[in-house]
Amino acid sequence: MDNVLLSRLAPLRDKIDYIDEQILDLLNRRSKVVVEVGKIKHCMHIDSPVLRPERESQVIDKLKKINKGPFQNKSIESVWVEIMSACRNLEKPMTVSYLGPKGSFSEQAAFEHFGHTIDCLPCSSFDDVVHAIEIGNADAGMIPIENSIEGAVNRSLDLLLNTNLKIMGERSLIINHCLLTKNGNMDGVEKIMAHPQALAQCQMWLNKNYPGLVRIAASSNSEAASIASKDYKVAAIAGEVASRAWGLSIVHSKIQDDSNNRTRFVSLGNIESLPSSRDKTSLILSVPNRACAVYEMIEPFASNSVSMTRFESRPARTGQWEYYFYIDILGHKDEPNVLKALEKLKSSVAFFKLLGSYPAQ
Repeated sequence: MDNVLLSRLAPLRDKIDYIDEQILDLLNRRSKVVVEVGKIKHCMHIDSPVLRPERESQVIDKLKKINKGPFQNKSIESVWVEIMSACRNLEKPMTVSYLGPKGSFSEQAAFEHFGHTIDCLPCSSFDDVVHAIEIGNADAGMIPIENSIEGAVNRSLDLLLNTNLKIMGERSLIINHCLLTKNGNMDGVEKIMAHPQALAQCQMWLNKNYPGLVRIAASSNSEAASIASKDYKVAAIAGEVASRAWGLSIVHSKIQDDSNNRTRFVSLGNIESLPSSRDKTSLILSVPNRACAVYEMIEPFASNSVSMTRFESRPARTGQWEYYFYIDILGHKDEPNVLKALEKLKSSVAFFKLLGSYPAQ
């Protein structure tokens, strides 16, 4: 780098250093206010949760609206999620459960949603993720509920039916699957391991490129990556984060059959989110097995101008061809038109469960 270029860059770098110092000072000032909030709650014996999903959503939305650039709006969310995570930790550390081990897409979703200043609790199954919150070992958890290729994650839907936990938020991830091995090639590889959902999402690619290799289901993609890190005969399907976490090399990237592959995760906990002005409400409903029952079930949404964004059915396992319907609608349960629709629903359906109202992503 020549002296002329250095002389022109030096004052700009000095300016960046000065601005960074100001940012740090503001972050410390913000942190002190958060600590004061915690002290007031403690003095007044208020058992208020540290996490307020609607408040955090409102902060980010407001900043996006007043942003004049060139700092991008998508970067605002990434930065402020981490700021709020670090400040939240000053008031009280937060433990988040998710399907592990390290390097899983569930871990990535947890970090993107709650920030990195959390205590991580990787679990071996979706059941364990939910159970950890129910018994108080975790403050919140992250589970996938649907994929753009394979549809619903059925075990997660069953868990939502049977838990008293509430949905507190959602996070959609672009899922890029990679084929990973310890030595960076497929020499000597005899089997490919991944979670069943990942194997299904990459089925056509695998049929075309490695039709002769045995495919084995793992409890998670990161578990497959962990096994591949110890066994040269195993290739794992997992994300780029998992390759770094387990010291693996990428043989092929983006091997999913659909380039728009996305998975939607929801955060679970015991917090009732207040209206944020941009909310979604999730329900489970069931109706009597008779003519027009499904039409009558969704009619209150139309008559009260409530938009339905998801409609998923799941067998009720009664042997009578009955179904549970998993429904997402726009709006918070306390908004007048949504409240009116829900009240009408309660009086007409055979089963009604409100999973939660939460800020929409």
